[in-house]
Amino acid sequence: MPLYEHVMIARQDLSNAQAEGLIEHFGTVLSDNGGALVEHEYWGVKTMAYKINKNRKGHYAFLKTDAPSAAVQEMERLMRLHDDVMRVLTIKVDAHEEGPSVQMQKRDERGDRRERRER
Repeated sequence: MPLYEHVMIARQDLSNAQAEGLIEHFGTVLSDNGGALVEHEYWGVKTMAYKINKNRKGHYAFLKTDAPSAAVQEMERLMRLHDDVMRVLTIKVDAHEEGPSVQMQKRDERGDRRERRER
């Protein structure tokens, strides 16, 4: 089956548990349609470059999926209809990268930078 990566932005006024619940909900939508959620990452609340639907911040989530195109189309359709989801980006990839995404790696590197500043 084809491999996809999705980035989803949810409204800022959701709690962390509700935002992670959205990830699980859309994972079950995929599995019901013959796909699988390989891995997911919750990136947290981040400030956006511009306002979307009067929101300056949003909950970001990253999903790696292995699903047929029909399942991905159904998941995207439901994401676009969901009131809490503001934006969705889907990319078809040849292979999923191992380990954490670039956003999660940046968090690990921040600790190193703070130590250098203290010197």
